[in-house]
Amino acid sequence: MKKTKLVFSLVREQSMFMTVVLSVLTFLSVLSLGIALAVGGSVIRWNNQWDKYATIQITNPDNTNYVKKVFEENANKFDNIQEISKTEMEHMLQPWISGGAKINNYLPTMFEVKLKKSSDMAFIKDKIAPRAKFLTHTSALKTSISAGWKLVSITTLILILMLTSIGVCVSYISRNIAMLHKHELEILNQVGATDNFVAKQMQIIVAKISSVACLVGFVCATPIILMILSTAHSARIGLMATLSLSTSNWIILMLLPIIIIMFSVHITKKTTFKILSEN
Repeated sequence: MKKTKLVFSLVREQSMFMTVVLSVLTFLSVLSLGIALAVGGSVIRWNNQWDKYATIQITNPDNTNYVKKVFEENANKFDNIQEISKTEMEHMLQPWISGGAKINNYLPTMFEVKLKKSSDMAFIKDKIAPRAKFLTHTSALKTSISAGWKLVSITTLILILMLTSIGVCVSYISRNIAMLHKHELEILNQVGATDNFVAKQMQIIVAKISSVACLVGFVCATPIILMILSTAHSARIGLMATLSLSTSNWIILMLLPIIIIMFSVHITKKTTFKILSEN
């Protein structure tokens, strides 16, 4: 198959400028999407992990038997019931206790429960809440989960801004290319070249440059994402410690540069047609 030669191409300065700009924008796009996917998946897993857990605090000893009776009557709804010992509570509170203070007499009776179904949480809460403090782990972690979703929203917004910037840059550069090669375009029109032929010339140029730029951007963003995940895991506890990217997430990340290339080519075609219609 004979290769079609380009009628015109970018000068070196234009090519380098466009490659650098698209590389940086692709880098930021991949980084933003990677963080959004990692945090979003982490929040979802966090919700799924803790929506069946609750802590029960009994401050009045007279209500202890009532709570235990609720446990017995609804045993089929519980996956696990564990009473937190006074020693464990003292150990948890040790960092906030000074001077060897003894608070054993002031500690409530505490149970940590896990339900078989999260849908039973409201029923059990209604039964126990009048006599004891019922705190679901999901509500206790509401602030962390909310912060996670906000971070996802921010990174998604950054991604949208990066893609918009790519569209604007490609459109601007395509217009500049057409203006610099206005003479060649006029000759092509005189010899009967169609708008599709001219647009294809422009698309080939932009496709080559954006392919190189997207590859560079993706390769540079990948180790940064891995470093962020590794740093988050070192926290060991909390929402950040659950950050990870599944195989499907990595596939989505790898598809992003391809989408950017296709997007750049599409913008180039639209811009070229618009310029040709103006002349």
